[in-house]
Amino acid sequence: MKARYLFPQDYMADPSANVFNGKLYIYPSHDWDSGECFDDDGGHFQMKDYHVLRIEGDPMKDEVVDCGKILDVEDVKWAEKQMWDNDVVEKDGKYYLIFSAKDYNGVFHLGVAVADKPEGPFVPQDEPIRGSFSIDPSVFKDDDGQIYCYFGGLWGGQLQWYRAPQKLTKDGIDLGHAGDRKTELYTTPETPALASFVARMSDDVMQFSEAPRAVEIVDENGEPLKAGDPHRFFEASWMHKYNGKYYFSYSTGDSHLLCYAVGDNPYGPFTYKGVILEPVVGWTTHHSITKVGDKWYLFHHDCVPSNDTTWLRSVKVLPLEYDAEGNILTVKDDE
Repeated sequence: MKARYLFPQDYMADPSANVFNGKLYIYPSHDWDSGECFDDDGGHFQMKDYHVLRIEGDPMKDEVVDCGKILDVEDVKWAEKQMWDNDVVEKDGKYYLIFSAKDYNGVFHLGVAVADKPEGPFVPQDEPIRGSFSIDPSVFKDDDGQIYCYFGGLWGGQLQWYRAPQKLTKDGIDLGHAGDRKTELYTTPETPALASFVARMSDDVMQFSEAPRAVEIVDENGEPLKAGDPHRFFEASWMHKYNGKYYFSYSTGDSHLLCYAVGDNPYGPFTYKGVILEPVVGWTTHHSITKVGDKWYLFHHDCVPSNDTTWLRSVKVLPLEYDAEGNILTVKDDE
């Protein structure tokens, strides 16, 4: 099936789609050509602000409105540059934007900004989430109202720098340091793959309420996926719930797939189930999965309009379907 480009007027990527007050809101990162050189750490991805797109109706055909800029890096005291992926969650009538950016030491953290409506504008907190690290936050609100933040990305996302946190302290989280970029991903293909993390948020949605836990993805025999497996985690966590099961989906990075795994609770472990989306044009693959009305949709991006310029991506949408057993049917985006 051919996907719909949602906003061809501008380059946007990493779409986090949510339904608030009966309307669909898509929170992408905002690509632009900064002139920075291409490198494996993502230095050419110099995004500096966020917009939000709104659709009142069918994502495949109805009007897409750019509600304007909702946050700029210049408004964030602790952040210097590279406002990468973000997501928004609602609680008690307030909207919380969880985003990733680099501080003035070149280290990625997660930040929080708050608004009274989904369109923003969002007012950022003066400091990042204590003990936060890496990139690509996805914020999931469970049926009981508990809110969980999934995050992490390798290479430029710095996830490989960290071991599993040991404890939550009053000053933040006691983190271990794990090594150099790429080392554990490629030199030991038979060891368990590096995992993303999940942490329950505090009641005010401003901090982690616990030390983050590794999100373990296992095969049908309960064994963790190996670092050399093309279906292992790389970045772009997303969580949604379908028929009482928790669906953890993610990008495999350099093998260019979107995959998913299913579990019985927000922490996992999650059993690998399959590929959601076959490779598209462009290096990165990043997505969200959201129910709009009575239908499910896959939001993603590719680089077709920019002639395969990796850092100039365009947001798209496709219908998503499940079989009778709850398996997601693999989608091919036909150009």
